[in-house]
Amino acid sequence: MTMSKLLGRAAATAITLALTAGTGLSQELREITFAQPSASAINSFPVYVAIGEGYFAEEGLEVQVETVNGSGSVLQALAAGQADFGRPGPGPLLTARARGVDAVFIYNVAARANFGLMVEEDSPYQTPEDLAGKVVGTGTADGAEVGFARNVLSSAGMSPGEDYELLTVGDGGPATAAFLRDEIAAYSASVADAAVLGQRGVALRDITPAEFARFFGNGLVTMGDTIRDEPELIEKFVRAFMKGQKFAMDEANREASLDHFAAGFPQEIEDRDFASALFTAVRSKSVPLETDKGLGYLPPAVWEEWQASLIANGDLPAPLDDLNAAFTNDFVTKISAELE
Repeated sequence: MTMSKLLGRAAATAITLALTAGTGLSQELREITFAQPSASAINSFPVYVAIGEGYFAEEGLEVQVETVNGSGSVLQALAAGQADFGRPGPGPLLTARARGVDAVFIYNVAARANFGLMVEEDSPYQTPEDLAGKVVGTGTADGAEVGFARNVLSSAGMSPGEDYELLTVGDGGPATAAFLRDEIAAYSASVADAAVLGQRGVALRDITPAEFARFFGNGLVTMGDTIRDEPELIEKFVRAFMKGQKFAMDEANREASLDHFAAGFPQEIEDRDFASALFTAVRSKSVPLETDKGLGYLPPAVWEEWQASLIANGDLPAPLDDLNAAFTNDFVTKISAELE
């Protein structure tokens, strides 16, 4: 199956930049495919910056970005060999591993929860418990936002299908319409989703308890056989990715970062002021909670909590045989030391 067939139902974004201006490199580059779960350069900002600044080219890599519909589709692309790296959420990864998919988290991109349980600004709902008997919207049926919503609501003693309903409403315009038609009382939204709805006239308020900030979101994932067979490829990709993130985290590089987003996904930057505000929100979620561990670090204790929440919600029938096999900090630890 070709990538175009696999992604035919999604709005795919392809970027094929072999050499960027000023790199001075002339070697033949290896083509690599990165699958992202939504059509956004800002949500995958380290990749687009690393392409634009020539960091991937410096590593001998030519990266093509493909957009699919949600974390489940990212994992399908990885498992089918249609992508080398992707950016799914931890919940979908753990459920995929329970089905025998040897996908492995290698970098914590959204180090702080990049989802929130959102209600309309003037809504009477103040806590997750207030959503008992209500309908909660999600962007996709199997994305990371679904697991996050279930996690938050289960902590309030609520079970899906009994105490509340989940409804896939899409993002952007469809999600806005769902609120306006009173089809949903809340929405499990990323910071990007919330910003888009606000721009469309639906101001949202986050009612997620503060302790859920530690539940990190989407991150870099590859397959186990790639780690075993080509660890040098992982190092190259992670090195360029981390350089891209470091560059973008520097406020002095804001305008250059926005230019890179515009080159890769121009429609997202048509309103540059809005794009800049969205970038600020997304970037803030990539700041590690454990600052001494550096960028990309995956806290083992939170993996335990993610697994426990998935079991409680019925998404996992039992603990994985080896939870530690679902992630590794080996590459981020090594590359962080190199780049200090």
